[in-house]
Order: sequence, then structure tokens, then C-alpha cells
Amino acid sequence: MTDDRTAYGPDDLRDFDPEAQLGSPGTYPYTRGPYPSMYTGRLWTMRQYAGFGTAAATNERFRGLLAAGQTGLSVAFDLPTQMGLDSDDPLAAGEVGKVGVAIDTVDDLRTLFDGIPLGEVSTSMTINATASTLLLMYQLVAEDQGVDASDIRGTIQNDILKEYIARGTYIYPAAPSMRVITDIFEYCAAEVPSWNTISISGYHIREAGSTAAQEIAFTLANGLAYVAAAEEAGLDVDEFAPRLSFFWNAHNDIFVEAAKYRAARRLWARLMRERVGATRPASWRMRFHTQTAGSSLTAQQPLNNIVRTSYQALSAALGGTQSLHTNSFDEALGLPTEESAMIALRTQQILGHEAGVASTVDPLAGSYYVETLTDGLEADALALIERIDELGGAVAAIEAGFQQREIEDAAYRHAMAVDSGETVVVGVNAFEVGDEIQPEVTVVDPDLEREQQATLARRKAARDGAALERRLDAVVDAARSDTNVLYPMKDALEAGASVGEISGALVSVFGRYIPSF
Repeated sequence: MTDDRTAYGPDDLRDFDPEAQLGSPGTYPYTRGPYPSMYTGRLWTMRQYAGFGTAAATNERFRGLLAAGQTGLSVAFDLPTQMGLDSDDPLAAGEVGKVGVAIDTVDDLRTLFDGIPLGEVSTSMTINATASTLLLMYQLVAEDQGVDASDIRGTIQNDILKEYIARGTYIYPAAPSMRVITDIFEYCAAEVPSWNTISISGYHIREAGSTAAQEIAFTLANGLAYVAAAEEAGLDVDEFAPRLSFFWNAHNDIFVEAAKYRAARRLWARLMRERVGATRPASWRMRFHTQTAGSSLTAQQPLNNIVRTSYQALSAALGGTQSLHTNSFDEALGLPTEESAMIALRTQQILGHEAGVASTVDPLAGSYYVETLTDGLEADALALIERIDELGGAVAAIEAGFQQREIEDAAYRHAMAVDSGETVVVGVNAFEVGDEIQPEVTVVDPDLEREQQATLARRKAARDGAALERRLDAVVDAARSDTNVLYPMKDALEAGASVGEISGALVSVFGRYIPSF
């Protein structure tokens, strides 16, 4: 939204109805937060995103972060794992373990969580096309530890629509991808009831260059598409909707971002109650994770990124996030070092324990400026959702390239503003310094790829090939029918199937997605 006013007052809220637009914390329309006590009862989960190289190396980083006071885990997977490729696939060459941890079989996940009690920690996994596979692996590892499936807590991102819009780690076409997602909803309701089945993500939409209003609109439109697909599959919205969660980007403007979270929460509540017809308050209530904006980090004067991340984290806390990841200052240069990851965690801890944001619920409520921003963002987002509706819904609009073009236009306008100096980026187009000393960055061992491939070869050689083939055939049969694919997938993984083999079985039925625009 654009607004040239420099001061706000009572006239800006002349038609404002506090009961209808705010309510009380923990009550419809949840503008002031999904829970009555918010951080006065318990701080947000401090969930630092980590993953690189081998499962063993990432396990060591996880243990260090937990010992330092982190309260939840968040796993980054390498591109081959995200794309359903094994580490020995020719297409994976040069990418194994580079932007996340390499996971080929359930044995890798056992190593990743070795010594970490999965009945006590909550784990978020940034995984989409292969989300079902990683969820089942996680369940198998938890069962190895003696943890009952009902006690497993965490989230899979599992948001394939935003991959078509903004990120690109898709495998199958939209229709079968949506089918797998509804199978996950059904499976988790029956088998893993405390698991958050999807994290509907605006984060990557904003990273691709969207505005705040576009981030809300395109994300909620995707959420409505998932709800519609699940209902069409025969699922009861009030059974699966309480396990839906969202994932937002914390960008630079503190007040716009805080208003964005409040507007998104209110709009989702209204859509779920009035449009979808959900009847349970838990189905209206938006719960979300937030990550500070990676796209805002600069390679120039990288220590400035600590300040950027702190202000972004403040906006998330003021907006009522349920969990938070703060980026490390060196991420524009490479994978975070142990020191930079610790500073990022301490940023959250100082915010939660020293800055006073946990003293009261929704301290911005009633602000002339913030409430005007909240109303404006909600109105702008709703107008975009209505445009998507006219195009036939989120999937049809994606296939027509609508969201992609809107984001590209917004990203272009921002880039032009930075190039002209209209938008100041400290250390980049203003306040530059020469002869900067760059900090050390984490370097992934180039031998890692060969070691991972050798380990995978040994594991494949040790399997019962005939038994595995039968179980993979069962996955294919389920994909061809209306049988939930997760049950035979779990059997195949237990028999040693790899990520690539599971994906290959599904591709044989579903095919691969190729963009047409």
C-alpha cells in the first residue's frame, strides 16, 4: 500500500470498530494474536534454521544450538534432497550438502537426530516436493527412539504452490502434488495428530520481490486452494484446518511488517469463517513462524546485517509470531559460522528477555498509524485474492503466470528504486566504505559429495533388493489409485528406499512439472 501522510490521528480511524476489527487477544478475528496471554505466558519458539554438509556435521550444530538455549529445531536440506534426487544422481553433481544437509535414506536422518530426543523437541523441516518422504523418515526415527507418533511435534513446509510461484523446487505437476498434500493431511490426522501438516509460506514470495500486500494475498490464496483440495478429497475442514500453519517474512519496515501479520491473521480468520464455513475457532486461528529477510542482507559491511535482523525480529514479535528464525549476519557471503549462528540466537534471546516485548499483548493495538496500515494491507490483499478468484483460483492463476508477473513487476520497481537511490541501502548505495575486511565463512568440504555417495552405495548394496522392489511397486500402485500413498511409502522407506527411489516411483505415475509460460 502507498500513503503519503506523515502523521495520523483520530480522523484516520473515524470508522474504526475496535470490537469487530480487534477483539480481545485470543478471540476472533485474532488481530491481536491467536492466544489470550501470548508472550506473557510463554515466549515464541526460538527455532534457528540450520543444515549443511553431512548429517553428522549438522547434528553437531543442532546440539550446540540446543545447549545455547534454542527451543526448537529447523532443518535446511540440500537441493538434491529438495528435488527428490539421490546424492549419486548425475543431476545432483556439485550440489550435495551445499545449501543444506544431504539426506538420502532414513539412516541419514537417524544420524541427523542422533542423541536428540524427538519426543521433547519440536522440529520444522523446510521441505516441499519431498515433504511426505521426510515426514515419514522422521516418524521412523522417532519410533526407533521409542517415541509414540502422537507425541511427535513439528512442521513440514509442504507448500508446493509457492514453489511454482517463487522458488522452483517442484517435481510433479500441480494436480498430483495437491493430491499428495491432501494425503498428508489425512495421514497426519490419523497417525501423527500433533504434527503441523503444512506451513503455507509467504516467505519465499517476499524473497522473490513481492510487496507486503502481495505476500499476504498470494499466501492466503494458496491456503484457500489447499483447503478446497482437502475438502474435495472428502476431509472435514474442522478436522484438518487447526493443523495448518503459516510462514512469513520479516522485512525492513517495522510498522508495515507488524501490521502485515495482524492483517493476515484477521483476513484468514474472516475467510475461514465466512467463506469456507469452518465452525471451530481453532480453524479460524492463524499460527505462524517468521524468518528475517534473507534478501535484505548485504555482502557489503556485513556486520550491519545484525542490526537489520534485530529490527526485523522486533517486527515479528510486535506482530505476534509463534516461532522465529533470525538470519546470521554472514549469510550473504556463505553458510553461517558457529559464531554468527550464535549471535543470531542471542538476538532473539535479548529481544525476548531484555527488550520488554513480552510484557504485554499486542502493544501496537489502537495506534492510529498501525491500525490504518493494518486496514489498508487487508483491503489491498483482499482485492488481489478477488482477482485470483476471477482467474479460477490459485492453481489456475499460477498456471496463467499471474502471481509470477505481479512479483516480477514489484521486484523490478524495488530494484529501480535502489539503483536510483530513492531507496537507501546502507553500505550499498549510501555510506559506503572502501577496503572492507570480510569475515571468515563456512566452507563445505569438497570431499563430502564423494563420501556421501560412497555411504549411499554401501546402504543400497546391503538391502534386500527383491523386498524393496515389491514395496516400491506398492507405492506405484497407490499413486495410480485413490489409496493414500504415505502408507506404502513408509513401508518402502523402512526397507531402505532412498529419497530418489520414492520420488522416481511417483514420477512414473505423476510425471514431471514443466512450466508452460
